[in-house]
Amino acid sequence: MDYAVLTGIVLVAGVVLALIAQWRDWRPPLIVAVLVGVAVRLLIMYTSAIDSWQPVDFMESFKPAGEAVLRGQDPVLASEGGWHFLPTIPYVYGILLWLGIPWEFAGRLVTVVADIVLIPLVAKLAGGPKASLRALQYALNPLAVMIACIHGQVEPVALVFGVAAFVVARGSGPLERPGVVTDVVAKVRAGVAAYGVRSSIPRVIGRGGMLHRALLPGPEDRADLKRGALAGVLMGLALCAKSWPIWLIPGMLLLLPNLRSRVAALFTTGLLPLFFLVTLPIFAGTSLDQIPAVINTIRDIRPIIGEWGWTPWFTGGDWALIPALASLGTNLIYACVIGAILVWRRADPIDMTIAILLIFMVVTPRLGAQYLMWFMPFLIARPTRFAWPAIVGVSIWAGYGYLYMTQFDVNTWWYLHQDWSRASIVLLPVLLLAMPWGRRMATAAPGLAPLAGRSEPARITSPA
Repeated sequence: MDYAVLTGIVLVAGVVLALIAQWRDWRPPLIVAVLVGVAVRLLIMYTSAIDSWQPVDFMESFKPAGEAVLRGQDPVLASEGGWHFLPTIPYVYGILLWLGIPWEFAGRLVTVVADIVLIPLVAKLAGGPKASLRALQYALNPLAVMIACIHGQVEPVALVFGVAAFVVARGSGPLERPGVVTDVVAKVRAGVAAYGVRSSIPRVIGRGGMLHRALLPGPEDRADLKRGALAGVLMGLALCAKSWPIWLIPGMLLLLPNLRSRVAALFTTGLLPLFFLVTLPIFAGTSLDQIPAVINTIRDIRPIIGEWGWTPWFTGGDWALIPALASLGTNLIYACVIGAILVWRRADPIDMTIAILLIFMVVTPRLGAQYLMWFMPFLIARPTRFAWPAIVGVSIWAGYGYLYMTQFDVNTWWYLHQDWSRASIVLLPVLLLAMPWGRRMATAAPGLAPLAGRSEPARITSPA
């Protein structure tokens, strides 16, 4: 990488400024935070685009997907599996290439614009008097700058729609929201104990029962349904960019006011990916008999491990195809995510989302540096006690890979990779500490609708 020193100076200066802003409690106008973010990103995007080193996947996976769209070919199949997501972003790549913009700029323009839009969205997500401080801190976030401007990875695109879905789902009103405020299981158990199983079933799913009451329209039903539908559309667009925003769906649903709006959100969330899939023959030139192959390519995740966390210690720090360890790690993800949802079910849904994303980073068997950006907007908007040690730690780890290791030839890179990947295990306890342990119970605002419907007021609870 030719401009590693300049890039490193900018990123370190940004971290120092963000920490000083935290210490001095700076609250600049939002436009100032946005302009700072624009300046930093345009500078690093320009130096990265003219650099002699370009990321391998950026050139050999993303570029072929965009070029395939220009030729009227399916971007998933024509890139030979290099692009294994829905074709939404390759459509944008194709338009930019059609306009004559060089790929080194065009590919990054998509992610840089998305990352700039994230700055005011982080302010909106944070809310309150420190909203502009959080926006400034995200504008200076070194990992976000590296992912969007150097690597050109599409995480910012998925995040801009995912965070927007959270903002829409929360709507106006108190910033602190309860998660699950009605213990449905306890109600069902109490009903079974009082009336028996046969008599309790109609009380739960029959006419006039708990589920029926939850599905009845309320006084603001139209507004709630519109809010849920729009939040779902935004989350659907996030899923069209990449598949991982599925982990954001529980938090988005809990931010919505009632069951009917959640059903609307789930419907529109699934509608957008389905739309881009079934319209492949129209927009991408995919034949009908190729669609199963496209689906299989999107679903296929090779069990490559050895990049991050605990798996490099089984591979000597190299990449390896070990299905058994990949399967173990995948099962750990499912178990730990479910555990996080249960532990933080009564927390603010944003805190629950932070917990889900951080525990994923701790137990996942496979990870690229871009994955570490998933939790950044949420953790910066609602920082925990160890948020900044986690942010700085993962930024240093990723920066070593992007700025230092790219100075060497391929063989030296692989040699350095052995120690770099194994060193990431040091960050796992830091990420665990950064989870919102002290916020497992939200302070619910009066008047918020409970999970099972509007038949009873939300309970007011005290913070843990």
